Amino acid sequence: MISLQEIALRLAIAAILGSIVGSERQRHEWAAGLRTHMLVCVGSALIMIVSMFGFGDVVNHPGIVLDPSRVAAQVISGIGFLGAGTILFLRREVVRGLTTAAGLWTVAAIGLACGGGLYFAACLTTAIVFVILAIMKPLETKFFNKNKFNGVTLVLERKQVNLENIEAVFKDHGMKYTQISLSPSLEEDLDDMKIMIQKVSLDKGNLLVIIEDLRKIKGVREVSFTVS
Repeated sequence: MISLQEIALRLAIAAILGSIVGSERQRHEWAAGLRTHMLVCVGSALIMIVSMFGFGDVVNHPGIVLDPSRVAAQVISGIGFLGAGTILFLRREVVRGLTTAAGLWTVAAIGLACGGGLYFAACLTTAIVFVILAIMKPLETKFFNKNKFNGVTLVLERKQVNLENIEAVFKDHGMKYTQISLSPSLEEDLDDMKIMIQKVSLDKGNLLVIIEDLRKIKGVREVSFTVS
């Protein structure tokens, strides 16, 4: 049987490790922040403790066979519902929150490790996760995002927008585009237009004015810029 001090230690370590990962998410103001990660980690640790020691009074009874891993295993699958709530499908090819969802899943595993007394594995995993979230992001942006879309995305009412009006806004602000693509939006009677622009031609200080001018065009529902 596990002691009260050991239970407190395992839950406390889980809370601390969960807060380390959660603080990084909180810094970027994601929906799943500090408290969410702490709760997931502590809850997972408690479930692991219950799975390992919570059935000691019945495990030796005749005809009762228990697998302590089954309760803990449900945490990994069950956390998927919580992770799904952090994923935002904004529009075609634009999905946000996958990293946070993966972080919650990993924090649940860290909590299970704490509940099982695997402190070294839990601490090492927390350190690795924090490095991935806090340090790898700038490197990813610098070395791997160079070929990502750089331009403006418009959500248009189908057959209601004159392309010449959009070109006029670009010309007025000295912006040059290299490619235009049009695809059906997720909503009926709407289209997504992507216009790839030359970075050297974009005046970031005038960005709000450009967005406002594009919004004034009849049939334009939404305007968003992606500029690295």
